[in-house]
Amino acid sequence: MIKRSGSSRVAPADDVFAARKRKPVPHEFVLDALAPLGPETRPMFGCLAVYVEDKIVLILRDKPAPAQDNGVWLATTAEHHAALRPEFPSMRSIAVLGSGVTGWQVLPAEAPDFEEAALRACALIEAGDPRIGKVPGERRKRGEAPAKRAVKKASAKKAVKKAPSKKAVKKAPAKKAGKATAKRGS
Repeated sequence: MIKRSGSSRVAPADDVFAARKRKPVPHEFVLDALAPLGPETRPMFGCLAVYVEDKIVLILRDKPAPAQDNGVWLATTAEHHAALRPEFPSMRSIAVLGSGVTGWQVLPAEAPDFEEAALRACALIEAGDPRIGKVPGERRKRGEAPAKRAVKKASAKKAVKKAPSKKAVKKAPAKKAGKATAKRGS
């Protein structure tokens, strides 16, 4: 029997080996539609990011708040919005990403044509439509700004190429000379 620390309650042995319960996949029909492409999924922002090859193409979201942003998020850019709008009339910017137009757009789950629009987006992804999908940038360490990382890399390169300082050069011969005189005196 296994006992939990700080409690007199005895845990059944099955609790130890129980698999962690996973959240249900939001809008799973989207993954079914993309199955021929072999999509990969990764958690992102409490949602599920969908990747095809090296591109992030969608994020599937179904969270309690704010519910207005639930649905299928399209990875696109502002330059493609006008071209995508006729195909996705309910498409709009994502509120949780701030006010104004964002590169990411949502096909809202509350729209009457949600499933049809999401499947149309999957068909465009399968066809290789360049308007949907982004190659993510290089990952950086948590809390590190992109500019800091570039500065660190540049300073690391300079440190490798940097010659010894004048102080180090002056001290080195003096030490050798001192050792030589000490040896002669003994």
